[in-house]
Amino acid sequence: MPDEPTLGEVMRRLEDVRTDLKEDFRELGVRLDSKVSLERYQLEQQARDEASKQIIERVKALEGATREKEQQRAADRRLIFSALIVPILMVLLTVYLQTKGAAS
Repeated sequence: MPDEPTLGEVMRRLEDVRTDLKEDFRELGVRLDSKVSLERYQLEQQARDEASKQIIERVKALEGATREKEQQRAADRRLIFSALIVPILMVLLTVYLQTKGAAS
């Protein structure tokens, strides 16, 4: 009979189990309260997706604007070349041809 617990010991063990269960349920309640609902999660995900789409569109717009500026700069260089350098080359060529013709 010494292997069997006394009635008081059984009651203490049951009380310990009851206390542990209360603490476990309390912790579980706290954890459940901190969880996000599926609906809220989906709304937040949609908001993140929309923000990402807007950022991508802005980047594409900036890239397009950059390309347009580069094309404008290339056009400006061609204009400068044709407006300034070509006439100077024509004058130099004319002077050279005149000096060649006068020398002969």
